[in-house]
Amino acid sequence: MNDAQPHPGPAEPAGPGPGDPYEAAGPAPLGVVRTPTGRPAVDALLDRLGDADHLTADGHLDVYEDVHRGLRAELSSLDERPAPRPYDNRS
Repeated sequence: MNDAQPHPGPAEPAGPGPGDPYEAAGPAPLGVVRTPTGRPAVDALLDRLGDADHLTADGHLDVYEDVHRGLRAELSSLDERPAPRPYDNRS
């Protein structure tokens, strides 16, 4: 009979712990400065991007899609003809 003890394999990694350099970091602001455009609707949409600073990465998509939709709508509105104002109907 063989009474030899089995040789233990390599130690299992303990996983991230406090102070571990590979510990997942929480959400943090990027510190990107947003310069006002002078168009209140566009500025409000760009400010909305700041909401992503406080979300984990999987929440960024909803913010980006919302801002993208809003910016597309603002750009599309530039192509629309403004409705005539009462004093524009001159004969």
